[in-house]
Amino acid sequence: MGHNNLWTFEIEAREDGFTAIAGIDEAGRGPLAGPVVSAAVILPIAFPVAGVTDSKKLTPKKRAYLYEEIYSHAVAIGIGIVDHMEIDRINILNASLASMSMAVDNLFPQPDYLLIDGPFPVSSVLPQKPVKKGDSLSISIAAASIVAKVTRDRLMEKYHQDYPLFGFSKHKGYPTKAHKEAIKKYGCCPIHRTTFKGVKEFL
Repeated sequence: MGHNNLWTFEIEAREDGFTAIAGIDEAGRGPLAGPVVSAAVILPIAFPVAGVTDSKKLTPKKRAYLYEEIYSHAVAIGIGIVDHMEIDRINILNASLASMSMAVDNLFPQPDYLLIDGPFPVSSVLPQKPVKKGDSLSISIAAASIVAKVTRDRLMEKYHQDYPLFGFSKHKGYPTKAHKEAIKKYGCCPIHRTTFKGVKEFL
Protein backbone atom coordinates (compact mmCIF):
# COMPACT_ATOMS: atom_id res chain seq x y z
CA MET A 1 0.00 0.00 0.00
CA GLY A 2 1.61 3.24 -1.15
CA HIS A 3 2.12 6.34 0.95
CA ASN A 4 -0.48 8.26 -1.06
CA ASN A 5 -3.23 5.70 -0.51
CA LEU A 6 -3.03 6.29 3.23
CA TRP A 7 -3.98 9.94 2.67
CA THR A 8 -7.20 9.20 0.72
CA PHE A 9 -9.62 9.92 3.59
CA GLU A 10 -7.69 13.03 4.63
CA ILE A 11 -7.63 14.36 1.06
CA GLU A 12 -11.38 13.74 0.67
CA ALA A 13 -12.08 15.62 3.90
CA ARG A 14 -9.90 18.53 2.73
CA GLU A 15 -11.77 18.61 -0.57
CA ASP A 16 -14.96 18.98 1.50
CA GLY A 17 -13.45 22.05 3.16
CA PHE A 18 -12.15 20.61 6.44
CA THR A 19 -8.69 21.68 7.58
CA ALA A 20 -7.98 20.05 10.95
CA ILE A 21 -8.59 16.34 10.46
CA ALA A 22 -8.02 14.06 13.45
CA GLY A 23 -7.52 10.31 13.30
CA ILE A 24 -8.66 8.39 16.38
CA ASP A 25 -7.84 4.85 17.50
CA GLU A 26 -7.70 2.84 20.71
CA ALA A 27 -5.47 0.18 22.22
CA GLY A 28 -6.46 -2.33 24.84
CA ARG A 29 -9.89 -3.72 24.04
CA GLY A 30 -8.73 -7.34 24.33
CA PRO A 31 -6.63 -7.43 27.52
CA LEU A 32 -7.83 -8.92 30.81
CA ALA A 33 -6.22 -6.10 32.82
CA GLY A 34 -5.49 -2.40 32.73
CA PRO A 35 -7.11 0.53 30.94
CA VAL A 36 -8.23 1.14 27.39
CA VAL A 37 -6.24 4.02 25.89
CA SER A 38 -7.18 6.14 22.88
CA ALA A 39 -5.23 8.69 20.92
CA ALA A 40 -6.42 11.44 18.57
CA VAL A 41 -3.83 12.82 16.16
CA ILE A 42 -3.94 15.75 13.74
CA LEU A 43 -1.10 15.51 11.22
CA PRO A 44 0.19 18.37 9.07
CA ILE A 45 -0.28 18.05 5.29
CA ALA A 46 3.50 17.98 4.90
CA PHE A 47 3.98 15.13 7.38
CA PRO A 48 7.52 13.95 6.52
CA VAL A 49 7.64 10.60 8.32
CA ALA A 50 7.65 7.35 6.35
CA GLY A 51 6.55 3.97 7.70
CA VAL A 52 3.45 4.95 9.68
CA THR A 53 0.97 2.07 9.52
CA ASP A 54 -1.28 -0.01 11.77
CA SER A 55 0.64 -0.36 15.05
CA LYS A 56 -0.03 -4.12 15.14
CA LYS A 57 2.16 -4.53 12.02
CA LEU A 58 5.18 -2.83 13.64
CA THR A 59 7.88 -4.10 15.99
CA PRO A 60 8.00 -2.47 19.44
CA LYS A 61 11.25 -0.74 18.43
CA LYS A 62 9.75 0.69 15.23
CA ARG A 63 6.60 1.77 17.14
CA ALA A 64 8.71 3.60 19.72
CA TYR A 65 10.65 5.39 16.96
CA LEU A 66 7.47 6.41 15.11
CA TYR A 67 5.83 7.49 18.37
CA GLU A 68 8.63 10.04 18.89
CA GLU A 69 8.42 11.17 15.24
CA ILE A 70 4.65 11.61 15.43
CA TYR A 71 5.01 13.68 18.62
CA SER A 72 7.69 15.80 16.88
CA HIS A 73 5.58 16.61 13.82
CA ALA A 74 1.88 16.39 14.75
CA VAL A 75 -0.24 19.53 14.88
CA ALA A 76 -1.97 18.13 17.98
CA ILE A 77 -2.22 14.90 19.99
CA GLY A 78 -4.90 14.07 22.55
CA ILE A 79 -4.99 11.03 24.85
CA GLY A 80 -8.03 9.45 26.52
CA ILE A 81 -7.76 6.77 29.21
CA VAL A 82 -10.61 4.76 30.74
CA ASP A 83 -9.61 2.50 33.62
CA HIS A 84 -10.51 -1.12 34.36
CA MET A 85 -13.23 -0.17 36.88
CA GLU A 86 -15.08 1.94 34.32
CA ILE A 87 -14.62 -0.84 31.71
CA ASP A 88 -16.32 -3.25 34.13
CA ARG A 89 -19.07 -0.71 34.81
CA ILE A 90 -20.02 0.31 31.25
CA ASN A 91 -18.48 -2.56 29.14
CA ILE A 92 -15.45 -2.48 26.88
CA LEU A 93 -17.16 -1.11 23.75
CA ASN A 94 -18.63 1.86 25.62
CA ALA A 95 -15.35 2.38 27.46
CA SER A 96 -13.42 2.37 24.15
CA LEU A 97 -15.77 4.94 22.63
CA ALA A 98 -15.61 7.05 25.82
CA SER A 99 -11.80 7.04 25.71
CA MET A 100 -11.95 8.09 22.04
CA SER A 101 -14.25 11.03 22.86
CA MET A 102 -11.89 12.00 25.67
CA ALA A 103 -8.90 11.93 23.30
CA VAL A 104 -10.75 14.27 20.92
CA ASP A 105 -11.65 16.64 23.78
CA ASN A 106 -7.97 16.74 24.76
CA LEU A 107 -6.83 17.97 21.33
CA PHE A 108 -5.58 21.53 21.15
CA PRO A 109 -6.24 23.05 18.71
CA GLN A 110 -9.57 21.24 18.25
CA PRO A 111 -10.20 19.37 14.99
CA ASP A 112 -13.06 20.12 12.58
CA TYR A 113 -13.37 16.55 11.27
CA LEU A 114 -12.83 13.09 12.79
CA LEU A 115 -11.72 9.82 11.21
CA ILE A 116 -12.54 7.03 13.67
CA ASP A 117 -11.10 3.51 13.56
CA GLY A 118 -13.89 0.93 13.51
CA PRO A 119 -17.59 0.85 12.66
CA PHE A 120 -18.90 3.10 15.44
CA PRO A 121 -19.14 6.90 15.67
CA VAL A 122 -18.06 8.64 18.86
CA SER A 123 -20.00 11.07 21.00
CA SER A 124 -19.03 14.42 19.45
CA VAL A 125 -20.72 17.36 17.73
CA LEU A 126 -17.96 17.27 15.09
CA PRO A 127 -18.55 15.73 11.65
CA GLN A 128 -16.98 12.30 11.61
CA LYS A 129 -16.44 9.18 9.55
CA PRO A 130 -16.02 5.72 11.10
CA VAL A 131 -13.59 3.69 8.96
CA LYS A 132 -13.45 -0.10 9.35
CA LYS A 133 -9.80 -1.21 9.45
CA GLY A 134 -8.98 2.49 9.50
CA ASP A 135 -5.56 1.89 11.06
CA SER A 136 -4.51 0.28 7.75
CA LEU A 137 -6.30 2.80 5.51
CA SER A 138 -5.74 6.26 7.00
CA ILE A 139 -2.41 7.85 7.94
CA SER A 140 -4.04 9.83 10.78
CA ILE A 141 -5.72 6.76 12.29
CA ALA A 142 -2.49 4.76 11.87
CA ALA A 143 -0.58 7.49 13.73
CA ALA A 144 -3.23 7.41 16.49
CA SER A 145 -2.94 3.61 16.70
CA ILE A 146 0.82 3.92 17.31
CA VAL A 147 0.45 6.64 19.95
CA ALA A 148 -2.35 4.74 21.74
CA LYS A 149 -0.43 1.45 21.71
CA VAL A 150 2.87 2.89 22.96
CA THR A 151 1.08 4.95 25.63
CA ARG A 152 -0.81 1.89 26.88
CA ASP A 153 2.22 -0.41 26.76
CA ARG A 154 4.19 2.05 28.90
CA LEU A 155 1.35 2.23 31.43
CA MET A 156 1.31 -1.56 31.64
CA GLU A 157 5.08 -1.59 32.18
CA LYS A 158 4.52 0.73 35.16
CA TYR A 159 1.79 -1.59 36.47
CA HIS A 160 4.28 -4.45 36.18
CA GLN A 161 6.32 -2.79 38.94
CA ASP A 162 3.25 -2.81 41.20
CA TYR A 163 2.14 -6.35 40.35
CA PRO A 164 5.25 -8.21 39.17
CA LEU A 165 3.71 -11.70 39.56
CA PHE A 166 1.55 -11.26 36.46
CA GLY A 167 4.17 -10.39 33.81
CA PHE A 168 2.40 -7.27 32.52
CA SER A 169 5.63 -5.91 31.01
CA LYS A 170 5.67 -8.87 28.62
CA HIS A 171 2.03 -9.38 27.55
CA LYS A 172 0.60 -5.96 28.53
CA GLY A 173 -2.45 -7.65 30.05
CA TYR A 174 -3.48 -9.61 26.96
CA PRO A 175 -4.76 -13.17 27.58
CA THR A 176 -1.54 -15.05 26.84
CA LYS A 177 -0.93 -18.53 28.21
CA ALA A 178 1.52 -17.14 30.83
CA HIS A 179 -0.97 -14.48 31.92
CA LYS A 180 -3.82 -16.99 32.27
CA GLU A 181 -1.57 -19.30 34.30
CA ALA A 182 -0.59 -16.42 36.60
CA ILE A 183 -4.28 -15.63 37.23
CA LYS A 184 -4.93 -19.31 38.02
CA LYS A 185 -2.01 -19.37 40.40
CA TYR A 186 -2.28 -15.97 42.13
CA GLY A 187 -5.89 -14.95 41.54
CA CYS A 188 -6.62 -11.43 40.37
CA CYS A 189 -4.81 -8.17 41.07
CA PRO A 190 -6.51 -4.77 41.52
CA ILE A 191 -6.25 -3.83 37.82
CA HIS A 192 -7.86 -6.98 36.41
CA ARG A 193 -11.14 -6.51 34.53
CA THR A 194 -13.54 -8.50 36.69
CA THR A 195 -16.27 -8.81 34.02
CA PHE A 196 -13.95 -10.48 31.51
CA LYS A 197 -13.92 -14.21 30.80
CA GLY A 198 -10.58 -15.47 32.05
CA VAL A 199 -10.81 -13.25 35.15
CA LYS A 200 -14.33 -13.53 36.56
CA GLU A 201 -13.97 -17.32 37.02
CA PHE A 202 -11.10 -16.68 39.47
CA LEU A 203 -12.61 -13.97 41.66
